[in-house]
Amino acid sequence: MYAMQATHATPLSPAADAPAPAVRSFVHWVTDPVAAHVPQVRARVRTVLDGWRISVDESDSLLLALSELVGNVVRHVGAGRMRVALTSGGGWLRLEVADQGAGLPRLPSPRAEGDPEAEAGRGLLIVQLLAADLGGELTVVAAEFGKAVRLRIPVGQAPRIEQC
Repeated sequence: MYAMQATHATPLSPAADAPAPAVRSFVHWVTDPVAAHVPQVRARVRTVLDGWRISVDESDSLLLALSELVGNVVRHVGAGRMRVALTSGGGWLRLEVADQGAGLPRLPSPRAEGDPEAEAGRGLLIVQLLAADLGGELTVVAAEFGKAVRLRIPVGQAPRIEQC
């Protein structure tokens, strides 16, 4: 079901007083895009984030984004393979969900208004708003065999404070 590959520049659990390394780690999983795999992917990602000592707030936000992105692949692609990757280093964390589907999704305008009665269609908007709230970015790129949606956020920094 899963193929996991990881490379680690440093151990996953550095000493508490050790400075953060420039490149910490990269891990990814490849699986079929089926609904039954979503909880398993979430559990694996949570385990890695816990091992990397990512804050609970950042971790919860990333897991919500992961659920939305993987759910989109299950709903809209549903065939081929799906890859979920995490990269941590240099004060940034990147979550990438790639699939073999054709066509790139359009990122919604952050000011877009959705139908409040709709039961679907807000996934990318939610992830985009999470990225903005965390001081990060959301991008969609064409990959060699499909597309990838990437969420990149700063980690381990003081939370952003909105000015009134």
